[in-house]
Amino acid sequence: MAKFRTAVDTGGTFTDIFVFNGETGEVQVQKVPSTPDNPSRAIANGMEAAGVHMPDVDLFSHGTTVGTNALITRELPPTGMVCTKGFRDVVEIRRSTKQDLWDHYKDVAPPYVKRRHRLEVEERVDYAGTMVTPLNDEEARRVAKILKKRGMKAIAVCFMNAYMSGVNEQRMKEILQEEIPGAYVCTSNELLPEIFEHERFSTCLTNAVLGPVVGDYLNDLTSRLEGMGYRGDVLVLHSGGGVMKAETVAQYASRVASSGIAAGAIAMDQTAKMCGFQNAMGLDMGGTSCDVSLTYEGELRMSKEWEVEFGYPIRYPSIEVITIGAGGGSVAWIDQGGSLRNGPESAGAVPGPACYQAGGEKPTNTDANLVLGRLNTTLLDGRMQLNKEASEKAVKKIADAFDMTTIDAASAVLELANANMCDALRLISVTKGYDPRDFALVAFGGAGPLHAAYVARELEIPKVIVPRYPGVHAALGCLQVDVRHDLTRTYLVNSTDADLADIEQVFAELEQEAYQMLEKEGMSRENIELVRNMDLRYVGQWRNLNVNIPKPIESLDQALQIFHNEHERQFSWSNPDQVVEIYGLRITAIGKVPKPSFARYEITTNSTPTPEQTRRVYFGKAGGFVDTPVYNREKLVAGAHLTGPAIIEQLDTTTVVPTGVKAVVDEYLNIIMDITG
Repeated sequence: MAKFRTAVDTGGTFTDIFVFNGETGEVQVQKVPSTPDNPSRAIANGMEAAGVHMPDVDLFSHGTTVGTNALITRELPPTGMVCTKGFRDVVEIRRSTKQDLWDHYKDVAPPYVKRRHRLEVEERVDYAGTMVTPLNDEEARRVAKILKKRGMKAIAVCFMNAYMSGVNEQRMKEILQEEIPGAYVCTSNELLPEIFEHERFSTCLTNAVLGPVVGDYLNDLTSRLEGMGYRGDVLVLHSGGGVMKAETVAQYASRVASSGIAAGAIAMDQTAKMCGFQNAMGLDMGGTSCDVSLTYEGELRMSKEWEVEFGYPIRYPSIEVITIGAGGGSVAWIDQGGSLRNGPESAGAVPGPACYQAGGEKPTNTDANLVLGRLNTTLLDGRMQLNKEASEKAVKKIADAFDMTTIDAASAVLELANANMCDALRLISVTKGYDPRDFALVAFGGAGPLHAAYVARELEIPKVIVPRYPGVHAALGCLQVDVRHDLTRTYLVNSTDADLADIEQVFAELEQEAYQMLEKEGMSRENIELVRNMDLRYVGQWRNLNVNIPKPIESLDQALQIFHNEHERQFSWSNPDQVVEIYGLRITAIGKVPKPSFARYEITTNSTPTPEQTRRVYFGKAGGFVDTPVYNREKLVAGAHLTGPAIIEQLDTTTVVPTGVKAVVDEYLNIIMDITG
C-alpha cells in the first residue's frame, strides 16, 4: 500500500528530497548534486539515495527551475508570434522603461521572439468586444504556412482587444493547428483576458516559448518515475503558491517560471505559524542565489505581476519573492574601481567553490565560511569532502589585493554578502511599509542558517527560526500546498455605477469555469474552495490594489473600506471621499489535497546539550578565533538551550550561533535564536 508523500526541489547546485511517511509520521531528507543537462536524472538519483520504493509513493510534488533557467539562458525552441496588423512591435516597445534610469548605454534584453518571426494579420475587435473585422482565413493560412516553413515549434497568438473577445484568436489557433500539426499554440485570451496589451502579449509569448521546454521535461520526468514504479500524479508547484498536474502545466507553462522560488516562501509561512509568528520574513540562501519573502498577519505577500527578465512581465498572481545573487557559491571579486564585490556571479554546481576541488578557483562565500571555521571540512554526513587549503588559496587573492590577512578578507567577503541580503530584506519590508523589528526571520537553504543571525542583528529582527530540515525546506513547501488556479476578468466601472447583480453574474461565470478546471484534475466539489477578489483603484490611478470580496456580494462598502485601509498602509495616504474604480474581478480556485502533520515533542526542561567536539571558529565580536562547541542537530531534544558562540551541524546545513545569542529548540524541533539577548 502506498504510504510515502515525497517532495522534490531542484536548485542550481543541489536537488533536495523530502520524504514523509504517512503511516509513522517519520521524515527523511536527502540532498544530491543537480544535473543541469537533465534535471530528472538528479531526481531519480535522490529518490534512490533516500531508499524510497516508488510503488510505495502516493504523492509526488515538485518545484522546478527548468522554466526559469530556460528564460535566463535563452535556450528556447523556435517560436513565432501572430499579431493584429500594426502591433507586432508591442513586445519590443514594452513600456519604454529601463531597469537603470541613469545608464543610457544598457539596453533591455531583446524579446524572446525575433521581429521577423512576429507576423501580422488583418483582424479587429473593438473595446467592447464587438466584431469589426473578422479574421480572413486565407490570409491566416498564408501566415501559418510561413511559420511552418521556418520550423516554428511554438506560436503565440496575440490580438488587440482579445481580452474582450477571443473569437478571432481562437480561429487563428485552429488554423495554425491544422497547418502545423504538433506545434504548441497558445492565445492571449485563454491565458490572460485582461486589458493592457504589453502585459498580455508578454505573458502569452513567455507561455509559448516555455510550453515545449517544460512539457518535454515533465514528459521525461513522468516517464522516468513511471519506469521506477510510480503510479500517481506528478504535481508541479506554480508561482501562485499552488500545484498543477503535469499534464496541465504545458497549457500554463509561464506559471512555473518561478516554481522552485515559491516553494521556499510557502514553507517559510507554515514554519512561522508553527512557531507562533504571524509576521515573518524568509531568507532562503542556496548555492546560487538568495530568495527573500514576507508573510504579514498570516498571509504571504502576493504580486499580480513578476518577471524573470526586466521588461517582460508575466501577469499571473505570484508569491512576491526577491532574488539576489548571494548564495554559497557566489563569487567575491574586485571591480574596476578597486572595490570588493560579492555576486551575482556564482560558481554553481560545476565547477563549484574552490574547496569542492572540481576545478573552481574563485573565492566564494562557502570558501570564506570554511576559512573562518564556520563550516566543517566534511558535509552531507561524510559524503562530501571540502579542501580548506584550496579555500585559503582562493580567498588570499582578495587578501593580497587589499593588503590584508586571509582571515580579514574572508570576514569582509561574508560581511558584504550579509549586507546584500539586508538590502533585499529591506526591499520587501521597509519599502513596502513594514518594520523588520515586527517580524521573525526564518532561515533556510543550505547556507541560510550560516548567515541569518548576522543579518537579523543588522536589521534588528528579534528572532531567527531555523527549521528542523533547513537545507531541504523549500522541498517541504511543495507538500504544504493545494491545487490552485487563478482566473480573471477585466471589469472597468466606477463603484458608484456598479451593478451588483452584474458583478455577481461575472463571478458566477468565473466560478463555473474554476469548478470545471479543478474537476478535470480529479478534485471533488467538497474539496474545492473558491475565493473572490476585486482589483480596485482611485479614479485616475494607473495601478490597482487587490481586496477580498465576500460571497454573495451584498454591498461594496466593505470592500471599499478594505481598499482605503490597504492604500493607507502601503502608501501612507488614502481618500475615502475619492471615487473608487473597479478594474477587474478574480477567482482563486483551490482544490484541497492531504498535507503532512508533524509530530510534537515533549519539552525537556533545563536541557543543556553536550557538544560533539570543539573547533576554532572566527567571531569578530569575540575578537577573533575562539574554541567553539559543535553540536549535532539530531541530538538536540525539545527544550534544549545553549548560548553562542556555537555551531550546530546536520546533514543539510550548518547553523551559526554568534557570541551572546541564545538558542532554544521548540516542541517541533525548530531552533529559535533570540538576537536581542
